[in-house]
Amino acid sequence: NPYAGLVSHLRAAWLSGKTRPMEYRVAQLEALGRFLDEKKQEILEATALDMGKPSFEAYFTEILLCKNELNGTLNNLSHWMKDEHVDKNLVMQLDSAFIRKEPYGVVLIIAPWNYPIHLFLVPLIGAIAAGNCVVVKPSETTKNTERLVAEMLSCYLDNDCFAVVTAGVQETTRLLENKFDYIFFTGSPSVGRIIMTAAAKHLTPVTLELGGKNPCYVSDTCDVQNVARRVAWGRFFNAGQTCIAPDYVLCSLEMQEKLMPALREAITEFFGSNPRESPDFGRMVGDKQFRRVRALLCSGRVAIGGQTDEKERYIVPTSPSLPQQALHGSFEPLMTGVLPWGSQNPPPLLPSQVVNQVLERTSSGGFCGNDTLMHVTLTSLPFGGIG
Repeated sequence: NPYAGLVSHLRAAWLSGKTRPMEYRVAQLEALGRFLDEKKQEILEATALDMGKPSFEAYFTEILLCKNELNGTLNNLSHWMKDEHVDKNLVMQLDSAFIRKEPYGVVLIIAPWNYPIHLFLVPLIGAIAAGNCVVVKPSETTKNTERLVAEMLSCYLDNDCFAVVTAGVQETTRLLENKFDYIFFTGSPSVGRIIMTAAAKHLTPVTLELGGKNPCYVSDTCDVQNVARRVAWGRFFNAGQTCIAPDYVLCSLEMQEKLMPALREAITEFFGSNPRESPDFGRMVGDKQFRRVRALLCSGRVAIGGQTDEKERYIVPTSPSLPQQALHGSFEPLMTGVLPWGSQNPPPLLPSQVVNQVLERTSSGGFCGNDTLMHVTLTSLPFGGIG
C-alpha cells in the first residue's frame, strides 16, 4: 500500500508520546494561527481562483471562524485535559476514581471543496488539541487550495506527526485501506457509505458530516423584509454551496405572495440588477456541480432568476420549486404547507412561541431561530447532525 509507510511513521511518533504534553499541543495550535495570519492573502487568492469566492466570504469562513476555533481551543485546553473526578461509593472513599481523556492515535481528516480551508482546519484543531497525529486529505476539486495546503502546511506543523496527502478517488481508496484510529469525513452520503465501509474493516470510529435538508419555516407573523434578507443571505452565501443553507421555505400561500417580491428585492439589494458583475457573488466549484444544479433548475418552474452560463459556471440567484436532494447551488425553492403538527389556521403566536414550537416538535442536528447559518459561528456549540 503506497501510504502504509506514512501511516506507520505517524503511528510511531504517536506511540512515542510526543503529541501528549500540553506544551506540544499548544505549540502546534499556535503554528496553525501563524499559518492563517501569514498565508491570509494566498488563502483568499486560492479560494477566489477555485470558486470565485468573494474576499469577505473567504475571510469570514476560511480564516476568521478558524481563528475563533483556535482561540477557544487554546483558552480551554488546560481545562479539557484535566482528569474529571467522579462520585465514589462507600467502599471506595479512600480511593481515587476519575475519567481521563486520551487521544485516539492516528486520525484521518477528509475535507470537502465548499469550505476547503475551514472544513479541514477545524477538525485538525480538535485532533491536535486531543493529542493525535493526523493525516489530512484536502479536496482535489479545489486545486489551488489543495496545492496551497500541501505546500505550506508542512512548513508550520511537525512533519513527524502531521501529513497532507493529495489524492483523487483511487488514491483515497488505497489510503482508506490503512488502519486509522478515527476518521472525520465531510462530503456526500454516497461517499460517506464508502468511508464507513472502509472504517468498519478496522472497527474505526467515524464522524460523517453529510449535508442534509434544511427547511426554513416562515410564520405569517414574520417581518417579510427581514425574512427575505436573511433567507437570501443564507441561501446565496458561497453561491449556495453550504451544507446548512436554507434549501426550502415552508409558508402559507399568503406569506408566499408577500415573500416572493421581497426575495427579489433582497437579491437585487445584495447583488445588484446583474449578479454576474457583483464582487459579492461566487461561482460553482466545477463543471460537474454546475451541470447537476442546472439539471435541477430545469426540473421545475422558475419564479426568480434561472439564467446560467456554463463557461463561467455561473447560476444567477434563483427561486424554483421542489427539489428532493441536497442542493449545493445558488437557488431557493419555495413550498407552501404547514408543519406536521399544525392546523390550517393556527391561532396567532408570538415570535418566541413559534420558535419554541418548531424547536420542540421537530428534530434537527442544528437549529437557528430568526436567522440562518449564524449558529455555526458559535464555537461553544457542539458539532451538529443526527446520526
